[in-house]
Amino acid sequence: MDADLILLERWRGGEPRAGQDLFKRHFPEVYRFFEHKCRGDADDLVQRTFFQCVRSRDQFRGQSSFRTYLFSIARHELYQHLREVRRGPPLDFHVTSIAEIVTTAGSRLGRAEQAERLRHALLSLPVEAQLLLEMAYWHELDATALGEVFDLPPATVRTRLARARKALRARLDAAELDPRGDPLSASLRQPDDEEPGPPPDG
Repeated sequence: MDADLILLERWRGGEPRAGQDLFKRHFPEVYRFFEHKCRGDADDLVQRTFFQCVRSRDQFRGQSSFRTYLFSIARHELYQHLREVRRGPPLDFHVTSIAEIVTTAGSRLGRAEQAERLRHALLSLPVEAQLLLEMAYWHELDATALGEVFDLPPATVRTRLARARKALRARLDAAELDPRGDPLSASLRQPDDEEPGPPPDG
């Protein structure tokens, strides 16, 4: 049985330590998810994500991995946060970018020049496109897992991911990107007909 599910069952059975261990396993990745988008609010958003996980732990039926379930919660918490930041008309996350919503995003980006350029470019993409790229290349979710997070068929995920990658490349000089240690940068340096998709299913 999957280690996450074992911990979840123990947690549901009344072992608080099992819940703590489960969160420790996933805290770094969830923090990274928020840090790349709204660094100044990452701590609060991580807490909100895990709080919602606590509240809804009995609703998880194991039809997807616990990690995928946690990313689904994180995505919804991010969207709620962006709506709170940009009060006004409803946001369309297929069109609007984080850079348009969070005007101070530029001052919160990383120190390394390449990481800064990449994050600036990601922030300029529509939110849905940004999340697809980051979850695929930085969090290594395959098309099936991404489909569960975004409630889409895997084939649609692959199509949207390819479009998002092309849109990101259009915002960057891919020839100047160093592919070492960054699978997303590496994918942007590949010709269109050789571009890798998300990690293989399974």
